[in-house]
Amino acid sequence: MAIKDTLNLPKTDFPMKANLANREPQMLEFWENIGLYKKAQEASKGKAKFVLHDGPPYANGDIHVGHTLNKVIKDIIVKYKAMQGFDAPYVPGWDTHGQPIEHNVLKELGDKRKSITDVELRKKCHDYAMKFVERQRDEFKRLGIRGDWEKPYLTLDPVYESANIRVFGELFKKGLIYKGKKPIHWCSYCATALAEAEIEYSDEKSPSIYLKFRVRDDKGVLAEFKDVDFMVWTTTPWTLPANVALALDPKGDYVLVESKGELLFILKDLAESVFAELERPYKEVKSFTGKELQGMKVSHPLFEQESVVVLADFISREQGTGVVHIAPGHGQEDYLVGLEYDLEMPMPVNDKGVFTEEAQRFEGQDIYEGNKSIVKDLDDRGILLKLSFIEHSYPHCWRCRKPVIFRATEQWFVSMEKADLRKDALKEIKSVDWIPQWSQGRIEDMVTERPDWCISRQRVWGVPLPVFICKDCDEVLVNTDIIEAVETLFAKEGADSWYKKDAAEILPKGTKCEKCQSTNIEKEMNILDVWFESGVSQEAVLKTRADLSWPADLYVEGSDQHRGWFQSSLLVSVGHQQKAPYKSVLTHGFVVDEDGRKMSKSLGNVVDPLDVIKQSGADILRLWVASSDFTTDVAISPEILKRTSEAYRRLRNTLRFLLANLYDFDKDKIVEQKELREIDKWALGRLQMLSEKVTKAYEEYKFHAVFHSLHNFAVVDLSAFYLDILKDTLYTEAADSHKRRSAQTVLYELLLVITRLLTPILTFTSEEVWKNLPFGKEKESVQLTSWPEPKKDLVDEKLDDKFSKLQETRDEVLKALEAARAKKVIGNPLEAKVIFQAPAKLQEFLKKNIKELPELFIVSEASLGQAKGEVVYESDKIKDLKISVDKTKRVKCERCWRYVDEVKEVKELGNICPRCTDAIKVRV
Repeated sequence: MAIKDTLNLPKTDFPMKANLANREPQMLEFWENIGLYKKAQEASKGKAKFVLHDGPPYANGDIHVGHTLNKVIKDIIVKYKAMQGFDAPYVPGWDTHGQPIEHNVLKELGDKRKSITDVELRKKCHDYAMKFVERQRDEFKRLGIRGDWEKPYLTLDPVYESANIRVFGELFKKGLIYKGKKPIHWCSYCATALAEAEIEYSDEKSPSIYLKFRVRDDKGVLAEFKDVDFMVWTTTPWTLPANVALALDPKGDYVLVESKGELLFILKDLAESVFAELERPYKEVKSFTGKELQGMKVSHPLFEQESVVVLADFISREQGTGVVHIAPGHGQEDYLVGLEYDLEMPMPVNDKGVFTEEAQRFEGQDIYEGNKSIVKDLDDRGILLKLSFIEHSYPHCWRCRKPVIFRATEQWFVSMEKADLRKDALKEIKSVDWIPQWSQGRIEDMVTERPDWCISRQRVWGVPLPVFICKDCDEVLVNTDIIEAVETLFAKEGADSWYKKDAAEILPKGTKCEKCQSTNIEKEMNILDVWFESGVSQEAVLKTRADLSWPADLYVEGSDQHRGWFQSSLLVSVGHQQKAPYKSVLTHGFVVDEDGRKMSKSLGNVVDPLDVIKQSGADILRLWVASSDFTTDVAISPEILKRTSEAYRRLRNTLRFLLANLYDFDKDKIVEQKELREIDKWALGRLQMLSEKVTKAYEEYKFHAVFHSLHNFAVVDLSAFYLDILKDTLYTEAADSHKRRSAQTVLYELLLVITRLLTPILTFTSEEVWKNLPFGKEKESVQLTSWPEPKKDLVDEKLDDKFSKLQETRDEVLKALEAARAKKVIGNPLEAKVIFQAPAKLQEFLKKNIKELPELFIVSEASLGQAKGEVVYESDKIKDLKISVDKTKRVKCERCWRYVDEVKEVKELGNICPRCTDAIKVRV
């Protein structure tokens, strides 16, 4: 008989080996076979609901690490809430309309677009979107995301499309929707209006010019002067054809200066810096207030027409000249000035960014050619003072990444002021729990400052506005009856019907133009902004599905959604229902690389989650998410994932050790709590403290705190202390000894609790542990179990204090043993004899526990006295503690490797200590 045959060693064929990439799909198949989502929902019937409403990603590509971060956070929350006893459904959704999808389809079509109808284009967009819905669905499932994947919500569903019309109608009835002409962000490459949420800022090189506007009518203020000019600075020369005014600061002091024989007006505060840049001398001649100069007329710098001098309160005193060129069709502030002074709003730029005949001699040029031509024209006529170029942050289209322009066009808007929408939205923001708290201020600022919401788009793939136009008098036709007719049609046949039917087939019978009584009516061919569509999800999804409820308990998205989905949902809901659609909003940051840079193919720092899954498994990505403080930007890189894998390995090895040492344990061998050994009671108490701490962190959505608590418990309390000490008991004590069964009882409880605490995060690994439990699997899946409630009565503070001190002392013993090993005084720690020389209080404590010390410190002898061995270690953590280490004079037991006073020779086993002799009596 070999010695190993007498030891209680774990089975060598024990499962839970690594290779997540291959083992995780087996778990997915298992969940699919048992219908896990359905079972989880059936088990929670009748319980209090917790609804996390999913923000719909675009169905236009494979998932990326941003998707991974977002979906895993949501999945952790939903699984935790379900285990806590809530009815926590998760209905995933997709945004399947809009520019991103249409843009890609048009790119694929190329010139073929000219030969197909809008209906055919919409069919191709539908198929494109559904292809990526299916692909992303599989990719999200591979991440271990549990949800109603068979019945997701899609913005292209007829029921969803009709909900858009219903909400549009409600807002229209309240007077919140109107048609108007005002400047909006316009992408001339995509030929469509853009919402604030569709704008990205990046650096752009622009011309910077100083030019002159000659005073034509001074209103008698400048009688003593001739040939006076206003100095203007602009970085958009192409907007000059639309100039109608110059704006001055009403409280500013303007000086008339003489420079190289010219008389020029400039804001006094800026004169010195501007003329230094122009490298021109100047002399102040006379000072005026902005109000004194109001009403003057100046010559347009390009055309034979005049502009007027007006006042505005947005004039910068940091840059420029204090004289701002006003083109109401090309800027929000300019537009407001135009309204105040009833100025004309010329728009000499078409939807492709090309000058029209209104731009006179510049007709046919795009705005970039126009920039050059206009600057040359100004220079040729002596109006240009200086040309240079600057790099500055400039708005770009989120889809084509090209710079956008401000362009006044007729669009449909949601008014922020009518029916007190802005005021009510700001009030509702205060009723919501914003996580983290600073995010409340962010959305408040954005709602406070946002202009009216442009909700019309010049595209084909989307939900048409339910609006008609009289072809005889251009009157807009939209009323309750029309909206109801369109809503009913879309619910039955989908939005494609708008493109398949003519106006007469859609309109209620007998519809006539209310203005001229004509029946010659056509459809409005603009579609709704996709942000309006996604904002409608709280109406189209939460209110139409029996398994959900309104308002949602939680929305979870990235910080960019304060100007996107969080805001569009809020405005739609408040406008319609006077209430926010969510009770809480959790914001996470963006994914960046280790240096804080955005993911970019050009930088070569992109981490593809699908590649990570193939190589390392989804649980590594899930642990990366949980270990990050996602309230700020979250870093990822191969090195970070390597560290995550190491942390995962430590957690997995701890679970594996627990499971391996329960191979011969069953429910009949459980030891009553009061009969447990002290160290086992201590471990059980620490488990309750861990459970309480982890539960609190889950409740506060601090998953990084969950990770750190579990990781530290596994590494410090268990692997480095409790389990290390237990190995001797588990492997060498008699199989059925009280000591071993006491330890196994606690190992089993540790495994049960830790596995469930980890389930929302390490979904696959926890399931694997559950499948290999020796008993107690009353549920098919660990995800169907209840959350472990901390048992505070198992926490013994005195016992915890005792073992905390022993743990602290043990750390110092290990350092002393390492020093002895380095000097080759000992090899194995069990060869050591240690003597403690400690301060009185610690000396008394160690004396009281002296019999336990060899087992706890994994040495063969421990005593108190004068530290004077071959190695004397002096602690730098515990004052006045010295530990001497010598090699023991005792003899080695060839079974347990401890050094004892006496051994007995046992046939085939060699020299065995009395404890081992007792342990193997049944086997010898």
